[in-house]
Amino acid sequence: MKRIKMELGIALVLGILLAGGSAVMAQAPASQQPSTPAQTDKDKAVAPITTQPLTLDAAPPPVSAEEDAAMKTFRDAPITDVAKKNQLAEDFVQKYPESRYRVEVYSWLVKGYLGVGQVDKMEAAGDKELAIEPNDATTLAIMGSTLPRAINSSTPDPMKRLEKAEQFSKRALDLIPALPKPANLTDEQFTAAKNQTTAMAYSGLGLVAYRRGKFTDAITNLEQSVKIDPTPDSVNYFLLGKANEKASHFDDAIAAFTKCAGMPGGMQEPCKSGVEEAKKLSTTQLSTPK
Repeated sequence: MKRIKMELGIALVLGILLAGGSAVMAQAPASQQPSTPAQTDKDKAVAPITTQPLTLDAAPPPVSAEEDAAMKTFRDAPITDVAKKNQLAEDFVQKYPESRYRVEVYSWLVKGYLGVGQVDKMEAAGDKELAIEPNDATTLAIMGSTLPRAINSSTPDPMKRLEKAEQFSKRALDLIPALPKPANLTDEQFTAAKNQTTAMAYSGLGLVAYRRGKFTDAITNLEQSVKIDPTPDSVNYFLLGKANEKASHFDDAIAAFTKCAGMPGGMQEPCKSGVEEAKKLSTTQLSTPK
């Protein structure tokens, strides 16, 4: 499988910086071809996150001076050095496989692996975290939005992956309304974090529906995603354009592609092409005798 460079780069992979340590959101695309409709956007600004997942549950850390020291080293590593932080996280869970810190470490690895395009490792880390902490809405949304974007012709059992992504996205949406606000977040920060997580989950559902050929459902979910996302994802506008095109909603397709084409980054050219294609299809439809 091709190495996937995530459209939001480190910026959305690592999320938005929230005061004092908080959960944040991430998102990722795949390729820009219609069969795998996503594209790298390298022009987003870098912004870091902390490793604490947005979740309903939290377990106290163990009393262990050695583990505490190792965890401090991991936490103190700069989040802009993703490779270093990933390595420290890998070393930690290898040395302390039963540590009660491991949820936090796996939560980082989901984002860290995503940041370097290692989706298979991201999925493995996410599965391990969710086996321990099934209520991490952030990880659920990341997995739900990334897995369907990573599907290509060599993906084994793609329908099973779509089902998994759908379950994760729906679970995230179920959890988000009940999440308590961390004390170190303002109301605005917490709302932005929840909205970005929600947008990822709807994006996942939208692409799952698109890949299943359910274009009306894809449109509904993708419209929700771009509407609620505090930092709209150009890939989702591209997908929304493709879904509307497949549903013969050419005016809506042109509007979505035009919005995408106006957003800086790597999606501009495929979205400009999308505008022209939708216009041609619209003209053909109008000229075709009933």
